[in-house]
Amino acid sequence: MDFLSASTKALISNSVLFHHQNRSFLPSHQKPTQLSFSSSSTGFGTISIAFERKGRSSLVETTAIRHLEGSVTRTEGLRFAVVVARFNEIITRPLLEGAVATFKKYSVKEEDIDVGCVGSGSFEMGIVAERLGKSGKYNAVVCIGAVVRGDTTHYDAVANSAASGVLSAGLKSGVPCIFGVLTCEDMEQAINRAGGKSGNKGAEAAMTAIEMASLFEHHLKKGMLKTEFTMKLRCIVNVQMRGWKNEKNKERKGDGWP
Repeated sequence: MDFLSASTKALISNSVLFHHQNRSFLPSHQKPTQLSFSSSSTGFGTISIAFERKGRSSLVETTAIRHLEGSVTRTEGLRFAVVVARFNEIITRPLLEGAVATFKKYSVKEEDIDVGCVGSGSFEMGIVAERLGKSGKYNAVVCIGAVVRGDTTHYDAVANSAASGVLSAGLKSGVPCIFGVLTCEDMEQAINRAGGKSGNKGAEAAMTAIEMASLFEHHLKKGMLKTEFTMKLRCIVNVQMRGWKNEKNKERKGDGWP
């Protein structure tokens, strides 16, 4: 699949043709070398570039596939917001405590953690998360709440709206918004997941937030991937052109040039 724009191809092809059509190092009886350019992606982070010259072709491929991953050890300078619903506070409070404890465990400073409480419940937290994400102050937003099924269909409406709201907040703000809302059949399930025998889902949400914030900060910043690709592409073209120039020098000496 071709992934380079026409302008990028033209720039590379013109640069190569300029060097090889330069008569300063070509014998007068030789015609300028005609080149064609093609590119393909062989995997995430791997680029193959092929140049064809006089019926021959050479393929230059970057080293290895890079894996872009977040790290829980690179938290310096990262800032987090936690949106917590007050409804079912007996559940949401230990979830919040678990999240804050996890941030501190991985060296996030207290001044880099802001907690915002939603007066009602999980239904309203999506718009708060979106506003926090768009503020530009935070690397990730954790949304904590608890929805427990009752006798009516209210549970389904709140649970679905909370999930879609948090997802929408992340997509619209461009900042990772982590879904740390429990959706349980009964209060026993919720207690078990708020520090009970099933662990603390608030702590797990904070861990996810750290990894996502690290991934965005160190690998997915706007323009970062484009810059890395451009530098790698220039390196590939320079190596290929040096090889062609050396080859031309050999041909020139073979034709009796000094």
